[in-house]
Parts: sequence; C-alpha cells; structure tokens
Amino acid sequence: MSSEHMQIGEVAARTELSLRTIRHYEETGLVIPSARSQGGFRLYTEADVARLMIIRRMKPLGFALDEMRALLEATDRLDSGEELPAGEREALLARIRGFEQAARRRVEDLRTQLARAEEFATTLADRLTAPSAPAPAADA
Repeated sequence: MSSEHMQIGEVAARTELSLRTIRHYEETGLVIPSARSQGGFRLYTEADVARLMIIRRMKPLGFALDEMRALLEATDRLDSGEELPAGEREALLARIRGFEQAARRRVEDLRTQLARAEEFATTLADRLTAPSAPAPAADA
C-alpha cells in the first residue's frame, strides 16, 4: 500500500464518520474508494477524504443524498481539468451558487433554532433557581 492511500479506519477517524456511514456513501455512489489493496480493502486518497468532508458538512444542513450528488457532480466537472464551454461552466457555477445560498439559509434557520433552544434552556434554569411558591398552610 502506498503512503498516499488510507484504509477506511483512518478515513473514518479523520472525517469523524463511522465505517458504516462511509460504506453507505460508497453504496449510494457518493464516494468510491480510489483503489483496493491486494487483500480487497478499500483504499482512499486525500481527494476522497475531501469529498467525504463535503458530504459531512452538508448532512447537518439537511441536504438529501441526491442534492449531495448534484453538488459533487458539479464540482467534479469543474475540477476535471477539461476545458469547458463557457455556457456549461456558467451553469455549473450557478448550480454551486444555488447550493451556497441554500446552505446560508439553512445555517440561519439553525441559528434561529439554536437561539430558541438556548432561550428554553435558560427558562428552565431560571425556573429551577427561582424561589418556590410558599406551601399551602396545613390545617391544625
């Protein structure tokens, strides 16, 4: 195995994704190992790790697998090194721009949700530290 290839365990540690998740992304065609060892183990490169990091960053924003695939296809095409017709290049950049705008909207939505969650947690904490109402007097 060359030093430029990593086995799935190292990739999982670097990306903080489980082995199962990485295999799932392989099954869905989002990330294909760059090579296999003689023993049949999946081998990944830095480019594969970068691709997994894009997926990992999209997931908490609620992007679907098809959306991830569409973004990766656009970036793959732009990064292919091929001379692209201007119209195709602009269309790919527009697709990426759309994802960037969607990501920004989703980040704002998450910030709003986080602010509400923090407000709720503070309300609960205040409730726990507030003096209790006096207990009703017992009949003597």
